[in-house]
Amino acid sequence: MRRARRGDLAQIVRLLADDMLGQARETDPGDPVYGRAFDAIGADPNQFLAVAEVDGGIAGCLQLSFIPGLSRRGMWRGQIESVRIAAGYRGRGLGRQMIGWAVEECRRRGCGIVQLTSDRRRRDAIRFYESLGFEYSHAGLKIDL
Repeated sequence: MRRARRGDLAQIVRLLADDMLGQARETDPGDPVYGRAFDAIGADPNQFLAVAEVDGGIAGCLQLSFIPGLSRRGMWRGQIESVRIAAGYRGRGLGRQMIGWAVEECRRRGCGIVQLTSDRRRRDAIRFYESLGFEYSHAGLKIDL
């Protein structure tokens, strides 16, 4: 696992698009919106865009957000988002390694909770996260703007 570099961006976008939901919402990896988002993530010390590099190629990615809060006595939270594994690496333990790395990174940064969200249509992903000890504890709601 390492911090993503600008040269990884196109592959990361392709990973984000490589599933049933991403196909409909991601666009051309060369779209400048991705570069602007990448720069914003890189400029924020509470964001970490990570890639799993295997044999010189990008095999997975995820984004960690470190969120300060007042509740729970000022506890920090780690938020895991945009977890993707390249098709050729699925089912080989890479996702487990990536999430383990992310949890340890959150612990290292002083977080008291690690949380993530997954679209409820991603049933396999939800079963995977549950197998790692994540539990349903809250109802997630959102509104598209």
